[in-house]
Parts: sequence; C-alpha cells; structure tokens
Amino acid sequence: MYLNHIVEAIGNTPLVKLNNVTDGIKGTILAKVEYFNPGNSVKDRMALKMIEDAEKAGLLKPGGTIIEGTSGNTGMGLALAAIAKGYKCIFTMSDKQSKEKQDILRAVGAEVIVCPTNVAPDDPRSYYSVARKLNQEIPNSIYPNQYDNPSNSAAHYETTGPELWQQTEGKITHYAAGVGTGGTICGTAKYLKEQNPNIVTVGLDTYGSVFKKYKETGIFDENEIYPYKTEGIGEDILPKNVNFDLIDLFIKVSDKDAALMTRRLAKEEGLFVGWSCGSAVYGALEYAKEHLKEDDTMVIVLPDHGTRYLGKIYNDDWMREQGWL
Repeated sequence: MYLNHIVEAIGNTPLVKLNNVTDGIKGTILAKVEYFNPGNSVKDRMALKMIEDAEKAGLLKPGGTIIEGTSGNTGMGLALAAIAKGYKCIFTMSDKQSKEKQDILRAVGAEVIVCPTNVAPDDPRSYYSVARKLNQEIPNSIYPNQYDNPSNSAAHYETTGPELWQQTEGKITHYAAGVGTGGTICGTAKYLKEQNPNIVTVGLDTYGSVFKKYKETGIFDENEIYPYKTEGIGEDILPKNVNFDLIDLFIKVSDKDAALMTRRLAKEEGLFVGWSCGSAVYGALEYAKEHLKEDDTMVIVLPDHGTRYLGKIYNDDWMREQGWL
C-alpha cells in the first residue's frame, strides 16, 4: 500500500487529549494536531481543494502559475499540490513572517516576494495588492485568494468537520479555532452545527484585529487595527470565508500569552506547535474555565508546527527582547 503522491497524505490527522495545561478545567479538552499533514499545517487541506476546483473550472491550465498572498502555510500546501501537478508558484508575504517560512517555501521551489506589513491592505505595496498585480501581468496564472475563495471553507466542511464528528463519536460540544481567513473555523463549524446545532464555536482573535468587535457590534472599527506579532490569525479585512453566524463568540489573546502557551504545549504536552496554536489553546481554556461542564468535550485546532518559529518564540534571546521571558 503506497501513496501516488505526497498530497494523498493530507487529512485524517490525530485527535490528542491535553493533560497538563488544562489544570482546574472540567470536561475533556482535545487537540486536532494538524502538523501531521505533509506540509505540516491545516492549510494543506484547502490549498489542494482550491487547486483542484480551479482545474475543474478551467481556470488553471497545464504549465500555469499559482500566485498567492500567504503567511507561509497556505503557500506550503499550494507548493506541494503544484509539485504534484506541474505548476509554478509565486508567493507574496508580509515582512513580519518568520524567515523559516520564507526559506521553506523557496526549498519547495516557490518564488517568494516579501512585502511591508505596516501598510493598508489596498496599498500597492501590500502583499494582497502585489499578488493581484502579478496575476494580471502573468499569462496562464491564477490568484486563488484564500480569503474569499469558497473552496477554502468547503475543504473543511468536507474533511475537518466529518473527521471531528467521527473521532469524538458525536460527543463534541465545543469547537475552538483561530480565525484568519475563516476557512478552517467556518467550514468545520458549518458541518458540526448541521450534526448538532447546540455545538458552541469559539473563535480566537488577536489584539490588533477587527473580528471580535465586528462580531459584537457590526462595526468595522479601524481603531482596532494596529501591528501585532502573532502570525496566521487576525485580520485587517473581513474575508468572505468568515461567516460570523457560524462563530458564537470571539476571544482575543495577546502575543505574549500566545507565545508562552505555545512553549508550554511543547514542554508539557510534547506538542511542538506553532504560535497561533498557543493563541487557540490559551483563549479556548479561558472560555473553558468559565463555561465547560464535566461531560463536555471541547476540540481545539492546532494549525501548524514549531519548526516555523525557531527564530522567534522558541528562541530564548528573541523572547527576552520582547520582554516575555
């Protein structure tokens, strides 16, 4: 029994009980460990789906180029799919993303263009704008646009949701995930709420992002937008994949609390995960302390792997520079 290509290894990741960071919390806390995907992140699922759907729609033809703005993980998933199918990749990234992420993308054959972080999304220098411009200039290219592409949510509706339902034997009562493009949380939540409408979906946001206030007030408040360090969650835009009706509430987590929890997951649970995994666990456990009962089961998505953050949160010198150690 063998796989014809590495992308066939995507999905069916394990669900692992958290035992040591959950002191004083009632109920069962389970982690969906997405670094078991071949590109070491949850984004492999939707990257493959976006490519396959573009092929079916006739948008992506043999020898084509995939151009995408990424914080790193979507790029990795797209690159693996591109290798399997014979496409070229060009990725734009903001300069706050770790050097490891840039190097990993180049290692799998992608061209990487680094853009400034602290510019408005519609600024011509932003990584969104640069990706769009390249797509207009390069023939036979596609810009999947993970933020607004319905294939992103659909991938999780088709795979992540059913996996969680089966793995918990339908006992899941709470589902928690970080929110960036919104695909992981909303696609999964849509499936789960169809099985049991009482399942509570907790969205984890970061300070400097617009989601929480928008959910609570319906106001897109530009005063909520300011630079933050955590990678992969929060936004200064409202992606079409974020369906606020499927997310029951948002909890914001600071860069520091996320970083320290990420390190605890490595030391105390043996889960060598990425920065936004700490955001998800910290915020979900804050909610669980107040609301979870003995017979509840909460699943938290851990999106990626610690190797992406060796120069940052797993580096004691860097952590001290931030004043976090």
